[in-house]
Amino acid sequence: MSVSPTRLVGLGIAVSALAVSLVACGSDDGGSDSAGGSGGKKIALLLPESKTTRYEALDRPLFTEALKAACADCELIYSNADQDAAKQQTQAEAALTQGANVLVLDPVDGKAAAAVVASAKGQNVPVIAYDRFIDGANYYVSFDNETVGKLQAQTLVDILKAAGKTSGNLAMINGAPTDPNAADFKKGAHSVLDTSGYKVAAEFDTPDWSPDKAQAWMEGQLSAIKNGLVGVYAANDGTAGGAIAALKGGGVNPLPPVTGQDSELAAIQRIVAGDQSMTIYKAVKPQAEAAAKAAVALAGGGQPEATGDFKGVKSTILDPIAVTKANINDTVVKDGIYKVTDICTASFATACTAAGLK
Repeated sequence: MSVSPTRLVGLGIAVSALAVSLVACGSDDGGSDSAGGSGGKKIALLLPESKTTRYEALDRPLFTEALKAACADCELIYSNADQDAAKQQTQAEAALTQGANVLVLDPVDGKAAAAVVASAKGQNVPVIAYDRFIDGANYYVSFDNETVGKLQAQTLVDILKAAGKTSGNLAMINGAPTDPNAADFKKGAHSVLDTSGYKVAAEFDTPDWSPDKAQAWMEGQLSAIKNGLVGVYAANDGTAGGAIAALKGGGVNPLPPVTGQDSELAAIQRIVAGDQSMTIYKAVKPQAEAAAKAAVALAGGGQPEATGDFKGVKSTILDPIAVTKANINDTVVKDGIYKVTDICTASFATACTAAGLK
């Protein structure tokens, strides 16, 4: 991975309100959300799915808020593809027909998205690859995805060694094979696990990042690897939840350490309860702000600021953070992503007290 950016670290995040008041709310199939008046440029935000809760809970409202701040008279065209690449292409074409001046595209399928880029460029419309890389994009905003995999794997190894377990089997549940980021997570994780002294006894690339498919696969592996299983690498919080459900259903007790990513509320609660060992916190607010500012610059015929280069594309690359029980207060709580009261519902009150969340 050829990333050489000036890292953006220590960014304070204060999300006071995720719900953004919209003049006109569009449908998932390509409606328009007003980000000011109707006389400005049109910016299309095309997100890939809703199974991963961050997209609707964080990315959409934060991008809308950032676009309104950067361009009061810009109009937002919003769509969510529900993990359907063909639907996303239709949504992109609809946005172009509506006169979108820039596409901010988080692709369902990175390779299939090349057709969207080609279509947009044929109409002189620049494309920002958001979160997931697309060949041929004009700009890219994401996180250091190999580092995500390394952080997940290294945290897992450190937890195992701290518990005195220096060998044993691992199950590895990767992301969707159509997601280019998943390949980077996997590569980063393998760079740590392959020399860790632990054996990857079973491995799975999860179609559509589906928690149900991750659970079904994990259930099918238990008879073969249950006895020697010491840890589970799960590429995100959804697949982690599926794996944990399978482990519990299969009578694995105590649960082995399980990794995750995205800092979903349910995952933070599982970490507090001791069911999941870690997640990755990717600060969506600066990511959304960088994408919105880049979109406004490109819509006006200018060039956005970049902190580096990724595969020949000007980029802003942000740093991920590993979250464990020890630093929940200093990450997602401090940055205002969740309040302690969001995490510490009645079911988790005792665990929260033990974890020092107050």
